[in-house]
Amino acid sequence: MNPSDKVALIIGAKRLGAAVALELARRGADICLSYNRSQEHARRAVVTMQALGRKAIAMQANVSRAEECQRLIDSTVAEFGRLDILVNMASTYETIPFGELTLDHWDRALAVDLTGAFLCSRAAVPHMRRVGGGRIVNCSDWVARSGRPRYPGLLPYYVAKSAVIGLTEALAFELAADGILVNAIAPGPILPPSEMSSQEVEAVAKATPLGRWGGAEEIAKVVVALVESDFVTGETVRVDGGRHLK
Repeated sequence: MNPSDKVALIIGAKRLGAAVALELARRGADICLSYNRSQEHARRAVVTMQALGRKAIAMQANVSRAEECQRLIDSTVAEFGRLDILVNMASTYETIPFGELTLDHWDRALAVDLTGAFLCSRAAVPHMRRVGGGRIVNCSDWVARSGRPRYPGLLPYYVAKSAVIGLTEALAFELAADGILVNAIAPGPILPPSEMSSQEVEAVAKATPLGRWGGAEEIAKVVVALVESDFVTGETVRVDGGRHLK
């Protein structure tokens, strides 16, 4: 699919989502960028995309709620007239010792990372069918893609991101006949968390075969490649600098 003159909805404006939105805008797509609390990130990205000559808006939504997922999709189509590309990047990331885990922690991780991606995809499909096809890109994690947990304290996150891979494969199978291709990315060391010390940042870089953090632009490149492909579906692509090899 050529993104030019297509409409893309990117869910999750903070960190990686804005970079993906900007790259698609550079390739000629009009963009709705959704956010939950990161309004300023979304606003700045919209200004940049509009400066590129694209139509771009930001919209608030909490994708852990079914009614807001439906509203987000319907409002995007009402604003732009169609929907061709959906990128599900909303995510939670909490490190919680096992003994302190509660049902709320579990429910929150699955509601945002897994159920939100399903609900937004389900709401988007009729609109993609109407225009003859589409692309859905979900967001997993390099650890989940590697098939084994590596870090303690991330049980709900790991389970949710592993389930996103299953969701991606099942959606790809269900929607192939509609010309809707569904894939996922599995980011590794892309952007250091703000709370990470400089020593920890360096240690991660040293543990990565390519010897560095990737940067948000690497995620954007792979998302665009999956959007542009007409024969890749049901895949989860690690973007981790070879981190999974160690």
